[in-house]
Amino acid sequence: MSRSEDEVLFHRAKSKHGRERRKIGFVLYESFYEPLFFLNAVYKQLLVLGLMFVFGAAVFSYYEALPPLDAFLASVSTITTIGLYVPKGGNFLLIDRGEATLLILLIIVSVGAGASAVQSTVSAVVNGDLAKGKAEKKLIERLKGHVIIFGYGHLGKYVAEKLDELGFDSVVVTRDPHLYADLLDKKVLAVLEHESHPLEALRASGIERAEMVVSSHSEDPDNMLIVMGARKLNPKVRVVTVVHDPGLVETAKDAGADLVIPASVTLGHLLALSAVTKDLVGVVFSEKIGTKEIAQFTVFKSSPLVGKGMSEVRKLAAVIGVVRNDTVVGEIFEPDFRIQEDDTLLVLGDPSNLETLEKEARAT
Repeated sequence: MSRSEDEVLFHRAKSKHGRERRKIGFVLYESFYEPLFFLNAVYKQLLVLGLMFVFGAAVFSYYEALPPLDAFLASVSTITTIGLYVPKGGNFLLIDRGEATLLILLIIVSVGAGASAVQSTVSAVVNGDLAKGKAEKKLIERLKGHVIIFGYGHLGKYVAEKLDELGFDSVVVTRDPHLYADLLDKKVLAVLEHESHPLEALRASGIERAEMVVSSHSEDPDNMLIVMGARKLNPKVRVVTVVHDPGLVETAKDAGADLVIPASVTLGHLLALSAVTKDLVGVVFSEKIGTKEIAQFTVFKSSPLVGKGMSEVRKLAAVIGVVRNDTVVGEIFEPDFRIQEDDTLLVLGDPSNLETLEKEARAT
């Protein structure tokens, strides 16, 4: 195994280990913040209820001459409607008018505080994503060298999944509150972007520690704002963006993008060239050499390519790899290398050359 392969495997193993630790950290943070959010939601009502317990104890102690503990028990019994103690045996006509007034006030305030506490508790449970969001914020603050992905449509989702497959950390930024909640449930690091504050979303995503920003919004103006914002907040970060209008490629570069991919052109190119050869497997977009196609051809037994070296084949097209027995062959440009039957050629070239090579590979 080569050194570069070892480094890739080490990077993936390290990243996988880091993701597992973050999942554990997410659970720990969430379990810590959930009680805090609950207390924050109901502490005022609990304080009011506590004061009412003390106030009721004072009323019973003064008017009924009960000892402190008995007076407090009577207060709790009255407020919770358990009914263990009823002044004057429940004969309202015998209860002092001042005591009756105070007890009415006590019950009304306590019932109101209790109902409010129940409502706040339900709200805290329903909005439990607040705790998840807080936990996730803490985890994002610990990231370094990660990728920030703006826009979680079909492009952004694919980018996030591929980065995860390759072992890279990423933070997804979305404007959809429902999608954001869904990502939190899946424990995907995410930030909710407000349309008028893209810079805040960049900061919340850890732009100062990020290695790359990928902007894949469906609207070009949004992508331009992200490019300019990312370049402003972190001049060293690599910025990659999609543009849907090919005329905006240079504009995006001027805004600070390191790489601009015209999505509609690339996709249209791929679809159109599929008509040229059924062996087309991909398209390479390069600012230096333009758009090039990648095709794969299996060499038949009767093909004139059998026994030839790369010096002869590359006159037709640029072979970037040879697959033999399901393994990529190394050193294909060595003088003694020869193409064999059933080899699969991975070729980079233009449509006309690909078509010519296809005929050569499958000649009968």
